[in-house]
Amino acid sequence: MVHTRRSRGRGLPPSCSPPPPTPSRGGAPLSPPLSPQKEVQQSLGRQLPGGASVMAKGGRKVAKPDAQRQEKHPCAPAWEFRAWLHGTLKEMAVFVARADRKIWITLILAAVAGILHWYHITTLFENDRRFSHLSTLEREMAFRTEMGLYYSYFKTIVEAPSFFSGVWMIMNDELTEYPLVINTLKRFHLYPEVVLASWYRMYTGAMNSTGIPTQKCWTVNRGEYLSPVQSCEGMGDPACFYVNVIFLLNGLMVSVFFLYGTYLSGNLFGGLLTVACFFFNHGESTRVMWTPPLRESFSYPFLVLQMLLLTYILRTQNVNRRSLIALSVFNVFFTLPWQFAQFVLLTQVASIFGIYILGYIDPRKLQKILHAHMASLAVCFVLMFGNSMLLTSYYAASLVVCTGILRISHCLKMHRKNVPLWAIEAMFCLFGTITLKSLMCLIFGITDDAHISNLLKAKLIGYRDFDTLMYTCAAEFDFMEKETPIRYMKTLLLPVVVVVFSVIVGKVFQCILLQKKVSERNEDLFNHGEIVYHALQLIFFTFLAVLIMRLKLFLTPHMCIMVSLICSKKLFGCVFSKIQPGKLVLAILAIMAYEGIANLQKQWSIVGEFSNLPQEQLLLWIKANTNQDAVFAGAMPTMASVKLSALRPIVNHPHYEDAALRARTKIIYSMYSRKPAKDVKKELVKMGVNYYILEESWCLKRPRPGCSMPEIWDVEDLANIGKVPLCNLMGKNSRPYFRTVFDNSVYKVLEVTT
Repeated sequence: MVHTRRSRGRGLPPSCSPPPPTPSRGGAPLSPPLSPQKEVQQSLGRQLPGGASVMAKGGRKVAKPDAQRQEKHPCAPAWEFRAWLHGTLKEMAVFVARADRKIWITLILAAVAGILHWYHITTLFENDRRFSHLSTLEREMAFRTEMGLYYSYFKTIVEAPSFFSGVWMIMNDELTEYPLVINTLKRFHLYPEVVLASWYRMYTGAMNSTGIPTQKCWTVNRGEYLSPVQSCEGMGDPACFYVNVIFLLNGLMVSVFFLYGTYLSGNLFGGLLTVACFFFNHGESTRVMWTPPLRESFSYPFLVLQMLLLTYILRTQNVNRRSLIALSVFNVFFTLPWQFAQFVLLTQVASIFGIYILGYIDPRKLQKILHAHMASLAVCFVLMFGNSMLLTSYYAASLVVCTGILRISHCLKMHRKNVPLWAIEAMFCLFGTITLKSLMCLIFGITDDAHISNLLKAKLIGYRDFDTLMYTCAAEFDFMEKETPIRYMKTLLLPVVVVVFSVIVGKVFQCILLQKKVSERNEDLFNHGEIVYHALQLIFFTFLAVLIMRLKLFLTPHMCIMVSLICSKKLFGCVFSKIQPGKLVLAILAIMAYEGIANLQKQWSIVGEFSNLPQEQLLLWIKANTNQDAVFAGAMPTMASVKLSALRPIVNHPHYEDAALRARTKIIYSMYSRKPAKDVKKELVKMGVNYYILEESWCLKRPRPGCSMPEIWDVEDLANIGKVPLCNLMGKNSRPYFRTVFDNSVYKVLEVTT
């Protein structure tokens, strides 16, 4: 019997073993082996038609004559790949060996900052809700409003027979806007849920195949009058997996913040100040620890990466293609999860165009950046299945208008020194963007983002209608609180940013004046467009945060980035010639820490336990006493829970950005108007509603004057002003148009009688 010896390890198969070296003519010694770098160069040589290879030598390409052509070995691709891999690994090893100690210190400190933030937000979330001790139903109820809506699609994919069947289900959803069938992946920016569900299925599949347990379950006694529940903890639990990945992503974000502050300031102290300011103003910087599933939790970390890369591009003289491709990729990752991303990128385009007008960026570089934005917008448009809001957005219009201005300026050879031309370009950019956006909306008939314009009108001139009041009466869409600047002052964040911003403005004005006087130009002229960009971006973020309090999540972290510039020698070189940067940073940190540590202690002192017994009773009743196809209507936050936990069809939900959905919600909320019950029932029957969940608190609560539901309706329904609200009447007696089938301290379920 003949035994064949098998090779050990993973090498090439016998048929693909390298051929022996061929000796030179006349029995001369073999040529020495090529270095990995040479092998890579040769492996990348193009193949001409007919098999003639092209080798780069001395900058020239030489083709072998036909007589010397040789047949290509069938295993050549495997050798080339192995040579390329060997060369790449060798280059990485050389980089690691030669890396400066300062680089390793920076990376280690960045990792420590990320781990600390991950631990911080994980602890706050657990202390607030005791999430690890909640049952599956309680965890789902903890995801209120739109958080529950987003998580429901993750749950759908996870519980589907297969990943692709789950994706098909959310792309052909029949539960969210009954009786319509909608593509929720297109409407609700659900790519994070798709990615996380795929990771979860791969993780649990791998663990199950190896027999490794992924969760621990036990019975939790909830106290008197409450039944015990089963609680499972571990990455094998879908809800735990979901929030843990979000917290990990936001931990990495703070690592990027450290690198960002270090790179922008050119000093490790800059990164240290950025992270310290972020922690000391944590409550003003993020809300991921309270609302993990919101879109910003997935999207904002990629904006930080994108802005860091943009800083590198603005600082670099020659922009390579890889940087622009990476910029486009981060744009896609930022835009796909969040519908509001387009407005943030609009402010970025405006800021970059601003430094172009000031003469701090070359037109060619600006054009490359705009093309990268256009490419990412096109990719998002395709991945969002032709979402028309992207093409008709102010962001898309600004890209077209700015590109057009660059082309006109190039063709007409406009000179940057002509101040009137600066004004013309700025005005053309502003009004051209508004005009083009309006024309695109008229051409395509898009009204989904009309509420944004109305919201701005409400903030600026006091415009009021039903949809606008639904936004402005919510605390997160109100103007910035007066206490917010005071909190910035106490942590020294605002004073330091004001100093940095003032110095940048002074440098810019000095540069403009020197440019007008040719004789006074010198090498000390301030020429750092990336710093001017951050100053302009700060202005736009401040404007957004003042108008809408929720958007201070952009302002506060950016202020933390700006604080790092207090360590920049480009701005404060004269100061550092007299004072050591370390002493200045320690002094600032000492003053910041007094209030900053107090803020952290307030967060650590928040201890609670989630419980919502009335809603739990409601959901259990729905699951036990209604048909699977029973259709529900009610307040938007409650509808998200009904869809998530009871799996019943709903007609409205918290994702309020669609024009048709806003019209539906207005009809549903007529229960809180002063309209006759007969008219309200007629509209509900048209929509196919079987049950209406009435919350009397919605009839009574009044965040501020003019913001109760009956008062909001008075703006639109002038004919019924002065009448008793219908919700009050239904609370006392729902007949003859409705029948009360469930009632507790918060919720009343009204059956629509036929």
